[in-house]
Order: sequence, then C-alpha cells, then structure tokens
Amino acid sequence: MNANQKADRPPLLARVLKTTAKIEPNETRAVLLSFGFSFILMTAYYILRPIRDSLSSNWTDAELSTLWTATFFFSAIAVSIYGFACTRVRVQRLVPAVYVFFAASFVAFFLANRALPDPDWANRVFYVWISVFSMLNMSVFWTFMADIYSKEQAPRLFGFIAAGSSIGAIAGPTIAVSLVDAAGRENLMLLSAVLLLVPIALIAWLLHWRAASEDPGSPRAAVQTQTIGGNPFAGFSMFIRNPYLLSIGLFIFLYTTISSFVYFELKNLMEGVDQNARVQIWAGMDLAVNVLAIATAMFGTSRIATRLGLSFTLACVPVLIVLGMAVVAMAPMLWVVVGLQIVRRAGNYAITRPGREMLFTAVDREARFKAKSVIDVVVYRGGDMVSGWAFTGLTQGLGLGLGAVAAIGAGIAAIWAAVGAYLGRVYKRQSGEPAAASSAGHTTAEQTI
Repeated sequence: MNANQKADRPPLLARVLKTTAKIEPNETRAVLLSFGFSFILMTAYYILRPIRDSLSSNWTDAELSTLWTATFFFSAIAVSIYGFACTRVRVQRLVPAVYVFFAASFVAFFLANRALPDPDWANRVFYVWISVFSMLNMSVFWTFMADIYSKEQAPRLFGFIAAGSSIGAIAGPTIAVSLVDAAGRENLMLLSAVLLLVPIALIAWLLHWRAASEDPGSPRAAVQTQTIGGNPFAGFSMFIRNPYLLSIGLFIFLYTTISSFVYFELKNLMEGVDQNARVQIWAGMDLAVNVLAIATAMFGTSRIATRLGLSFTLACVPVLIVLGMAVVAMAPMLWVVVGLQIVRRAGNYAITRPGREMLFTAVDREARFKAKSVIDVVVYRGGDMVSGWAFTGLTQGLGLGLGAVAAIGAGIAAIWAAVGAYLGRVYKRQSGEPAAASSAGHTTAEQTI
C-alpha cells in the first residue's frame, strides 16, 4: 500500500464501526456525537427515575392512577406549548431551548424542596413532572435524529445511537445509588440540570454536519433553516386523520398498557419493602436492563431491521411479553415480575424503540415535529392514565389477583404484536421496498423505519 492509499484509508475506529455496526466513515463522528447526546439525556433522566419510582409505593392504586391522570393532562399542555413553539422558532433554537427549559425546572424543584413544608405534595408534583419530562425529552431527541439522518441511514444508525441511551441508563442509576445517601435527592436534581445543558454544543455541531452533507439545491436542504410554521395544534389533527399515525399511536398505547400492568404489579409487590431498598431494587433493574440492551442495540438492531424486516423488529418483543405474562400468571412473585420487567424494558430500548422511531422517517417534517410529540407524549401518557385506572378497576373493583391480571396482559401483548407486524408491512409498502431487498438484507429502501 503506497502513501496516498494509506492517507485515504479511514481511521481504525471508522473501519471497525463500518464492519460491526454498518456506520460509514463519513458518518462516524456524527453518529458518535448523537450517541453521546442520547447518553447524556438518559443519564440525566435516570439519576432521577429511581427516586420518582420509589415514591409510587407510598400511594394506593387509586392515588397513583390519579397522578397518572394529572400527568396525561400536563403532557397535553406541554405538547401544545411545544407545538406552538414549532410554528415560531427555528429548529436550531427550538431543540436546545427544550433542554434549557427542563434544566431550569429542575433547579426550581431543588429550591422548592428546600422551601415547601409539605413533602408529600412536593413528591406528587415531582412525580408528575418527571413523567412529563421523560417522554418529551426523548421525543424531541428522536425527532431531531429523524431530521438529521435520512430514511436510508435510519435503520443502520438508530440502533447504535439508541445504545447511548442504554449506557446512560446504566450511568444514571449508578450515580443515584452511589450518591442518594450522601448527597440527597435535591442535589441530584441539580446534577441532572447541569447535564441537560451539555447537548447544546452537540446540537450545533450536528446541524452543521447535516448542512455540510446535504446537496445545497435539494428540497431537504431548503427546509432545514426554516421554521415548521402552520397551526400550533396541527399535530393533533394530523394524528387523528392519518391512519399510519393512528396505527403508531395504537402500537404505543398497547405498549404503555403492558408497561403499566407490570409497573403496578411491581409497586404492589414492593409495599412491604422500605424506601431505600425500593430505590435499590428499581435502580438494580435499570442497571440489568441496560447492560442487556447495549450489545443488542449497538451491533444487533441494524441487522435485525435490515435482514428480518421491520415487522419482525416491532413484533418480536411483544411476543416475548406474551410468554412472560403467561409465566407471571402462573407464578405472580416479585422476582418473576422483576425478570419480566427487565426483559420488557431491555427489548424496548434495544429493539422496539429504535424500530418505532424508524417509522417517523417515512413522514414529512411537520408531522415529525408536531404529530410525533402528540403520539410520544400525549398518547403515551393517555395510555398510562387509561391502563392505570383499568388495573385499579381489575384489582380494587373486581378483586382480581395479580396472576389473573397478568393473564389479561398476555392477551393485550398478543394484540400489540399483531399491530407491530402490521405497521412493518405498511411501512414496507410506503417505502416501495422490493421483496428481494428484505431477504437479501440490503440497506436500501427498507431502512427507513
């Protein structure tokens, strides 16, 4: 190999990533920064999540369902405000502004927890707000990713980028477990606030990279510096009128129903456990989930999506949940439900979440910024509200035990799997993917979630 050939050869890391994760050398830096972006966001969230979840066992099923109802309404308000901002503020300023706002809110909670005399009400407000943040935070991130990367790039890159979230979800609870006794939860809020300011520089660099990689005369490049414009509430009407978006909403609604059933079962099984031990159990689950998710997301998801297709990608985890719920129905014990929670969430982070984010690369830019947040936040939290009250009705109203509720959950998971398979087929038709591409595993039209 002569000197010129050596100079043109990509660095070792770029060559390794191309071989193992299908990342092209010209994409390496952008993907690694996107990876870091998702890592920081999830670290900030997961520092606070075990604290939020530890509070849930202080309340009855009805009280928790009431808080989930409040979360739904506050989520709808937050999405409406975000939709209004989309019509007035350019993306270059909108995305960083979201994270600055949430950082400021955590500083406000830090001050409020020092000043308010009634900790129970402060805990309830904190629980609702973290639940709003958890959805809008990542919805904005994935909307930004779908705006940065093309339909061809998404199936190859989104799984690797999502692995940053899994590593962040390991770092976050590790920090929480290590510091909660020494620093106190109020100081953890300040730490999360500081972390949320870091992505501002990453956003600016990624926007610059995308602008440099676009053909200046292309339609995609022409809209990148424009505001989204239009009606601030258009996301709601787009969602209602579009069968494709409605199907995505149903998929997420069913996902949240399963999540809620498992969450409530865990909450009830931990009623006799003291609060610090609950924090450790929830944080331990977070660690186990994300250790399992990392390798799959970094090196397996792109191969699953490109070789087996999006229908398989979206349906495989729901099928596993059907089996897991059947096991819980026969043995509704804490360690069994903990195992189901770990499998469910690891599968979601590594496979289901990147898969469903790919679906949004097939819609236009206005739908991505407006309708996506409606689905990710309002539909998600609406699913929480409905399923929370449904669980309460089954247990406190009808008097069903956890095993019987798990059997019902298995049926819901089966419907969830069917919807996932259907969405994958619809996406394939909309992408115009030839049948041979899927079987050959080519990274062409199919690779647009």
